[in-house]
Amino acid sequence: MEPVIKIRSLRKLYHLGETEVVALNGVDVDVHQNDYMAIMGPSGSGKSTLMNIIGCLDVPTSGTYHLAGEPVDEMDDNELAHIRTRQIGFIFQSFTLLPRTTILRNVELPLVYSGISREERAERAAKALEMVGLRDRMLHQPNELSGGQRQRVAIARALVNNPSILLADEPTGNLDSRTGQEIMALFEDLYEQGQTLLVVTHEDDIANHARRSVRLRDGLIESDTAIPQPALARPR
Repeated sequence: MEPVIKIRSLRKLYHLGETEVVALNGVDVDVHQNDYMAIMGPSGSGKSTLMNIIGCLDVPTSGTYHLAGEPVDEMDDNELAHIRTRQIGFIFQSFTLLPRTTILRNVELPLVYSGISREERAERAAKALEMVGLRDRMLHQPNELSGGQRQRVAIARALVNNPSILLADEPTGNLDSRTGQEIMALFEDLYEQGQTLLVVTHEDDIANHARRSVRLRDGLIESDTAIPQPALARPR
């Protein structure tokens, strides 16, 4: 089966004054539909740069990136914006919710840019909130919710456009350990429903929820390994 993401010889250079910084130095990676992949590595390894390029928030210096068979590295700004709106859902560590509006309106926001009617936006946002267990809170504002609930709102917002890929950047970084595990249980549910998940994290216990771990170092993939899952206990 053709991978949903196919990256070859990907390089990204930055110039800081007269200094050239190599963030990615020839990365090859495939992601298939319903992969659950953790992207790991020390600070400066290139993991955030890789995530930003996959999410069409940045462009490579060279190399190729195909998303669902389409050459992303050849797309213009409008085409990249279309992918960010329709095909990729983003979850960030800081939630990035609008503070003075309801969580229903927060979840609707990506649909506004898709030209969808107000009635359908509300219906789809309510359904997304139901998926994360927050339909009964949809008229609350973010400051009335716990940190875990706010991250659930962010996940609902990422899901509202039915994206083919969900990208999460340190999604438990602002949460206590118990709440973080609740968010990872929600990711497990999404994976079981067929969602493709890519999670950037520096925490092994968060990465271990994934099915695959890609570790970067100095702009290169150091390892790409399957993560064994504990066997379910069987009734006697």
